Amino acid sequence: MTFIKNSITAICMITGSLNLNAQKTETYFKKIDSIMTASAPIQFNGVVLVSQGGKTKFIKSHGYKDFEKKSLLKADDQFEIMSNSKQITAVLVLQAAEKGNLDLQVPIKKYLPELKQSWADSVTIHHLLNHTHGIVDTDKPLAFKPGSQFKYGNLSYNLLGKILQNTTKKSFSELANMLFRKLKMEKTFCYDPQHNQALVSGFMNKENQFQKVENSFLNKDLLAAAGIVSTVEDLAKWDQALYKGKLLSPEYQKMMMTASTKSQHNAFGKESMGFGYSVRIITEKGLNYFGITGLGDGFTCMNVYFPSTDTSLVILENQMPHDSQYWSYKEASIKNIVLENIVGK
Repeated sequence: MTFIKNSITAICMITGSLNLNAQKTETYFKKIDSIMTASAPIQFNGVVLVSQGGKTKFIKSHGYKDFEKKSLLKADDQFEIMSNSKQITAVLVLQAAEKGNLDLQVPIKKYLPELKQSWADSVTIHHLLNHTHGIVDTDKPLAFKPGSQFKYGNLSYNLLGKILQNTTKKSFSELANMLFRKLKMEKTFCYDPQHNQALVSGFMNKENQFQKVENSFLNKDLLAAAGIVSTVEDLAKWDQALYKGKLLSPEYQKMMMTASTKSQHNAFGKESMGFGYSVRIITEKGLNYFGITGLGDGFTCMNVYFPSTDTSLVILENQMPHDSQYWSYKEASIKNIVLENIVGK
């Protein structure tokens, strides 16, 4: 009898624990949902995914893919991911380096002989990867000594796209699309105005009034910096491949994920944080994690990975706030809910 009583007690304790965890999870997801549906101080319009161990735990869309037509967003809609594209380019560059096609520490003059400025003999691929190059215009002197400062922008990754093409003899689109097919990221591709598939429209948001971006600034020269189109589920697949070491050798993985400079971003706090090769290395509330954001052309994006729990948070919006104080505002709020949930465990 004692054995039976103990067994029943143990079962009740396990059941109670499971119910408690289920309740906490439900509350956690309700908090995310409330941020998505609240119209103040700014409206959210996009898709949110939370995955753990490669399995989707939460996915929801809210808002319109086209405000003018009042067509609703779906969870598998495709968005321009803006600067999140740079992380994919960084991986392609490091893969090329692994194969011996290029050297990260060699001056870029070797790979871009058409450059006429003297700085082409001192700026390296490493400087382009972590935005410490000092280039403001390919026809002008440097703004600062390479490696001495951080200055974010698209130019360095435009150059990396050209370097990849010159060293691999393949276009950036070919290289990127080959990688996407390998990872079964079937709804991810390089932007092409003639073949935009199910790409949603981008909108500028001014006081919750939405105006469509009629002409994208993207072109073939910007693909490596901002030209990838993807979905939340495909980017969760990307996280599993990248952070589980399936894309790079341990040596090059460490290069990418190690802070080689510092940068600040309001979505992750007011203090400067580590910055590797198109990845932020963040410590917040005592937890270490990785993040990347994108903004522009009527789109807002965030992809965050928490290694301690193998959790990905991917947020894609087809709206960009006109007021800079709201850039990545909802993204940061949702990220904080996920962070607090992990820290509280």
